[in-house]
Formats: sequence, C-alpha cells, structure tokens
Amino acid sequence: MSQEILAAGTVCWRRIPKANGAGPGEVMVLLIHRTKQRDVSFPKGKLDPGESMPQAAVRETHEETGLAISLGVNLGTINYALSGGRSKTVQYWAAEVTPEIALASTFTPNDEVQALEWVPLREARRRLSYRADRELYDVFLRLAEHELLETFSVTLLRHAKAEPRSAAFPVDALRPLAHAGEEQAANLAAILEPFGPRRIYSSTATRCRATVEPLAEHLGKKIRLKECLSQDFWDQGDLVELRKLVGKIIAKGRDAVVCSHRPVLPDLARELTLATGSVPGGYLGKAAALPPAGFSVFHFSRTRPGAGILGVETYPIKH
Repeated sequence: MSQEILAAGTVCWRRIPKANGAGPGEVMVLLIHRTKQRDVSFPKGKLDPGESMPQAAVRETHEETGLAISLGVNLGTINYALSGGRSKTVQYWAAEVTPEIALASTFTPNDEVQALEWVPLREARRRLSYRADRELYDVFLRLAEHELLETFSVTLLRHAKAEPRSAAFPVDALRPLAHAGEEQAANLAAILEPFGPRRIYSSTATRCRATVEPLAEHLGKKIRLKECLSQDFWDQGDLVELRKLVGKIIAKGRDAVVCSHRPVLPDLARELTLATGSVPGGYLGKAAALPPAGFSVFHFSRTRPGAGILGVETYPIKH
C-alpha cells in the first residue's frame, strides 16, 4: 500500500512600485533556491502531526523565507510520485507580501534554503525546476492576467457543538457549548489564523459567541455581535438586515469570519453570491452544509469584487 505524504506551500508575490510612480507597479514572485536539492521552487513543506494544510503553508513559508504571511486564494494541489512507492500531495495558496511583511523578514541562508529571489511575473515560470510547479503557476498567472491577485476572504463558520435544548437549557439562544464544543472553539483559533481574519462577526446566541471568543482573544480583535445572524431572527423570515450586513462586509473588502447557525448558513452563502454577482451552483449547498465548528472560506477580489467568488475551501472539523 502506497504512503501519501501531505504538504502545503505558497506562491508569494508583491508589487514593486514603478520608478515614475505611475500605475499599480510590477508583480514579482518569490522563488527559493534549495540547498540540498539544488533546485528552484516555491516555499513548501510537510504537515506536522495534527496540523491543517493552511497552518502548514503559513508555518513552512515563515520557516523557509522569514515572511509572516496570510493566505490568499487557493491555487489547487499538485501530486507526484516518490521513491519506495510513496506519493506526495502539496496544496498551494497565493500569498501577498506587503512592504511591511517584506521588511520584517528574518531570512538568512541556511542548510535548507540557500537563497531567495524575487522574479518578474513572466520570468518565474521558466525558472522553476519542476513541471508540476509550472502547471500550478499557470493557475496563478491566470489570476494575474485578470487582475485578481489582491483578494480577501469571508469565512462562514458554524458554531461549535452546543448542549442540546433541555430542561437545563430551555432557551435556545442561551444554550452553551458542550465540552467537545469548547475544545473545538479552542482549536479553531489556530486553524482560522492562517486566513488573516481582521473582523469577527457573530450571532448573538451564546453558542456562537463562545465559538469565536478564543479566536478574538488570540488575534486581539473584538467580536461584532449581530442579531441578524441569529437563528431566532432568521426564523422570522426577514433577510433584509442579513443582506445589508453581507453587503457591508463585501464593500469593506477585509478578511472576515462570520459565525452563525446551520439554518442561516445557506442564506449567508446565497447573499455572498448576490453581493458579488457570482454564478450560483451546487457548490453553495456543499459550502453551507457544515458540521459543528466546520467552516468554508470564500475568496473574492479586493479590487474587483464584482468578479464573483474566486474559490471556496471547506473544512469540516472533527469532534
């Protein structure tokens, strides 16, 4: 039986201002020169035990380049065979490197990475050592050609496992998290951090607020409680306030986490499509059918939100 090795990485990019200051600047892509392999590739590495793909992508990028990035749009996966009947699957994301991130880099040449090189967008492809990397880079190039590299994400999160309604908890909105739910909420902080959430929205229900409290504390962010995200409000059948909230989130163009309830999630996903002119489809139902503490990350263009949903990644969280 073959052994599959899981790994994750990033295609890091930045804009270099033009000398005359006109236009958005030239896109440069980061390539790494690995010491032992003597090849040119992208930052990547194997998952640590219990680590998610997004966590590994951020950690490995920082370890190999000194860059503390957040993840942009998912670029897909590459698969290739290794010796001894093994195979490797690597998932990649685009990752913007701002001037502040670049200046804070702690990279020095080492036994793993000999050098970093910022290469013009069109030149990077021919410099890559491997065909699989070049094919993955073609996905990145298509985004660049359509001016869709600057992105933000909206993460729809279902609250963690809650105590069932009972004589002890007769009011639905006041039901607390179960012990398993508390563990899920604590784990979510590290799992959601790679997507760089800057705003956290939550239903006013106790179980939703408790789900995002560890994340808010971890990131030093406040929780924006919204009645329109609650199941009680949704039961009234009025979606006007929900639509206004989604429109506001899209207009802000900042990475956000939105915690709500199972019945509300399909309408939230639909409102995201309406607010961005996205094409509806079966993928919306899959993205909204989340188990407790599961989440789906929707990616949009920051400069052209009307281009619609660029990608969706869904993560069911185990109990």
